[in-house]
Amino acid sequence: MGIIRRRMKRSLAPLGLSLLLAACTVGPIVPSPSPTPTAIPTATPEPLAAQVNGQGILLADYEDEVARFEAAQALLGTDLASLGDYRRQVLQALIDRLLLTQGAVEAGRSFDEAAVDAELEAVAQARGGSEAMGAWMAENRYTLGSLKRALREDQLSAMMIEDITQSIDENAEQVRAAHILVASRPEAEDLQAELSAGADFAVLAREASLDASTRPAGGDLGWFPPGYLLVSEVDQAAWALGPGETSDIIESALGYHIVRVLERRDHPLRPDALRFLREQAVVVWLQTRRATAPVEIFVAP
Repeated sequence: MGIIRRRMKRSLAPLGLSLLLAACTVGPIVPSPSPTPTAIPTATPEPLAAQVNGQGILLADYEDEVARFEAAQALLGTDLASLGDYRRQVLQALIDRLLLTQGAVEAGRSFDEAAVDAELEAVAQARGGSEAMGAWMAENRYTLGSLKRALREDQLSAMMIEDITQSIDENAEQVRAAHILVASRPEAEDLQAELSAGADFAVLAREASLDASTRPAGGDLGWFPPGYLLVSEVDQAAWALGPGETSDIIESALGYHIVRVLERRDHPLRPDALRFLREQAVVVWLQTRRATAPVEIFVAP
């Protein structure tokens, strides 16, 4: 991977409940029956962290999700102070998951409560019974109700993601480009003069490029769809050129680039590029929904 190629961070699975779903080969906890109350008290509305299209995100669920996030970062040795406003990011992830869930329901998707109950029961048995499962839930700040809400939203949002991304084909128009990266404009100008005089692009890249990952291949960046490269200036230049054309000198935060397009046509997407396009499709869908959905936030930034 070159230093300007995009590195994929994670899959589209919302909020890290994939660990729980993986454990679900091990399902529904059946709570112990509680005594029937002699009187039914008036229900007090639970405090909300946010409301999306009139549907609430419970403050308790949000605080528990923040606590789980913090615990996960502690295990990784991450300094929370380095993460910026991570509480707002957690809330935004919950809002996005709810938007996806609502989209799935609108599309006619449904959640099989009975199947989840059966699976949770199996999980409990695999963990050693309801008591052991209850201990795990307490440690991870889940109640039966919050766990089932999270599973419901995770599964429905995954269905919506599947609907959004199913039209993305494994073949797409892509360019195959190469680049030479140097530290200064005078160096780039010298290389440009050599190229104008007929020098071989790949040879110059192997001799001069600072991109150690692409240098052995003559600066070859491989095939990529629009927007894939981390350095947008190089990405945009490649897509503005035709096959065989060479760019002017391009400045980026990394230095000075000269880009040449080798080929441009439909080509099978590599797995990381396919994931990128699918993630981008979900990002665009969420941006559209956020622009039209009434969202109220009730927690301080």
